[in-house]
Amino acid sequence: MADPRGFLDVGKAEAAARPADERVKDWLDVYADTDPLKEDRNVSEQARRCMDCGIPFCHSGTAGCPLGNLIPEWNDLVRRGRWDVASDRLHATNNFPEFTGKICPAPCESACVLSISQATTGGSVTIKRIEKTIAEDAWREGYVRPQTSKTTSGKSVAVVGSGPAGLAAAQQLTRAGHAVTVYERDDRLGGLLRYGIPEYKLQKADIDRRLAQMRDEGTEFVTSCNVGVDLTVPQLRERFDAVVLAVGALKARDNPVPGRDLGGVHLAMEHLVPANKECEGDGPSQISAHGKHVVIIGGGDTGADCLGTAHRQGAASVTQLDYNPELPEERDDDRSPWPTWPLILRSSSAHVEGGERKYQVAVQRFIGDDKGNVAAMVLAEVTVERDQDGRRTIVPIGDEFELPCEMALFAIGFDGVEDMTLLTDLELATNRRGALGCGSDWQTDAPGVFVCGDAHRGASLVVWAIAEGRAAARGVDEFLMGASDLPSPVHPAALPLSVR
Repeated sequence: MADPRGFLDVGKAEAAARPADERVKDWLDVYADTDPLKEDRNVSEQARRCMDCGIPFCHSGTAGCPLGNLIPEWNDLVRRGRWDVASDRLHATNNFPEFTGKICPAPCESACVLSISQATTGGSVTIKRIEKTIAEDAWREGYVRPQTSKTTSGKSVAVVGSGPAGLAAAQQLTRAGHAVTVYERDDRLGGLLRYGIPEYKLQKADIDRRLAQMRDEGTEFVTSCNVGVDLTVPQLRERFDAVVLAVGALKARDNPVPGRDLGGVHLAMEHLVPANKECEGDGPSQISAHGKHVVIIGGGDTGADCLGTAHRQGAASVTQLDYNPELPEERDDDRSPWPTWPLILRSSSAHVEGGERKYQVAVQRFIGDDKGNVAAMVLAEVTVERDQDGRRTIVPIGDEFELPCEMALFAIGFDGVEDMTLLTDLELATNRRGALGCGSDWQTDAPGVFVCGDAHRGASLVVWAIAEGRAAARGVDEFLMGASDLPSPVHPAALPLSVR
């Protein structure tokens, strides 16, 4: 152990956020713009708290980081001020630490040995803060450079989708010497990193900076191309030796309650995408919360993103609904024992900014005005029941009541891969989870076609998308060359313990 008293002498300290009443007025980073040298010193102190455990669960793929990040190693390097080597260690397992350092919910911290007893240890190591600082320091000091392959394989690969899974697969395959082209149906690259995650959480300049590195390495990009339509499957097969499907899981869940067709009732992405496009300079969003009483249906991360976006658009009020009971603030060892992902109440930066949360309620119907727009919603107290197969049923148990609502957003999750001509023409069908299956080599039932990310596992975390993109790249490399030196952090059958 580098510093056996580190966690006793140094208290846990997260990065400082800007005041809530200040940051809701703009789309800038939630976190304060601190002096880099001062932040490096503070983070070096935080790294002292790492105990270099005999069994470091923080980088266990089943409970901690699916990328297998060498967390104790780069913590110790940061403690010693070796930021350049720390960057090397971090990038050895994670293509995009600036993304995960900002938006990953940090299962590594939940699996940290110091999180077993918060009262005794003061809580986990601030792994996410350390990772973010290493990544920012690496860009600032020029440690991040293009890594071009010294050889070319003569093989070509198409990656369909430019989210974190597709970008990770593309970068790994380009570095292995293959000619890689990434196709994106949107007008800009990044997938949900670009248009799903709000600017205040992930600045799009971070994406552009990484894309520039990938272009310098040799990866080619094509935007506004709907593969399967603009580029047909026969053309795809003719041009490329292998194909990686990283098309995401964007089939949004809906709830066809009475009044669903009223004006002002939207799916979450119908709100988030134009808001992000406005930040890109494409003009005002046509779906704005300005001056409205907004109700967000769904208590997860997407709902929180809608909450923060509604604050910045100037909503009159925002209420977030969750049909589940309110969770405790501390881990319940019977329900979610360490080191699994704890079932606790989580408050994002958006919740700190305002709004109200209501638990164990569900919308029963919407009420419209004389212009056909939503004016209110009718709610009821509910309980969640599960049948023997684990399927949920939402059962009303209390009286109904009205809530003012001039804009409603459904943020209740995703049902898997969208229907698309590409999959039909490849003769690929989704499984019961709405995802695309594959073998142990990440290859689908279509020869030479591979899958990774949300398209394979369903809507999940960015860190899992990067891990699967890296692993699928190895499968492609082996398929093309017979063997591969690329790392494979996860197996296709791997799922976090929290969802098994």
